[in-house]
Amino acid sequence: MADTYVLVHGAWHTGELLEPVAKHLRSRGHTVHCPTLAGNRPGDDRAAIGLADAARSLLDFLEGEKLENVRLMGHSYGGMVISQVADWAPQRIRRLVYVNGFVPLNGQCLNDMVPPHYKALFDGIAAANRNAVMLPFPIWREVFINDADFALAESSYAKLNPHPYRTFTEPVALRTELAAMQIGKSFVNFQQDVSLPHSMPWHPRLSERLGLFRLSEAPGSHEALFTHPELCAKKIEEAGRD
Repeated sequence: MADTYVLVHGAWHTGELLEPVAKHLRSRGHTVHCPTLAGNRPGDDRAAIGLADAARSLLDFLEGEKLENVRLMGHSYGGMVISQVADWAPQRIRRLVYVNGFVPLNGQCLNDMVPPHYKALFDGIAAANRNAVMLPFPIWREVFINDADFALAESSYAKLNPHPYRTFTEPVALRTELAAMQIGKSFVNFQQDVSLPHSMPWHPRLSERLGLFRLSEAPGSHEALFTHPELCAKKIEEAGRD
């Protein structure tokens, strides 16, 4: 069955970086969109853009394209964005799919869900860079894309862009907690993802906040979209289908 997917990127990424995954979904007959959120576009003022702005840009995209019955996927930070949009416009969404994505409770920001050493690192980087943060390459290499060889780790890192730190510190505002939302929900867990330590895991620590949800798992790192795009597409389809 042909479905409509909107793939929402994580921090430091753009929609374009999800195109290899989108290609495989399209080859399976689906319609796929890969927008770039406010804050990660060329020329965006990283100091001025927060989570609500990024979420509004996604909602504007859905409305502008007149998209309904959407499988809305959020990778990593993208989980924060799709959560907010689901609260604003549940009528447009068929299913939420979190791919190692943040699942917030009302009033939580992304930094509430990460280890203290990440928050301290990002606080320092943002203070020195007009409230923009960039992920240091050693962290990218060792814990974000740990299943890649060095050449892929290096080439993919070169495609990243500075990220607006306010999107990490601004809380989500949910009128209805995700577990209570009457929308289909799924969580894709790549099992070698250590971007969050396994003592503070993506699944089940965050996934269980979805209430009733479908779980799909596969081997791979946080950046399976770079290292295994075909597998990533397969798991998103598995998570997103009726």
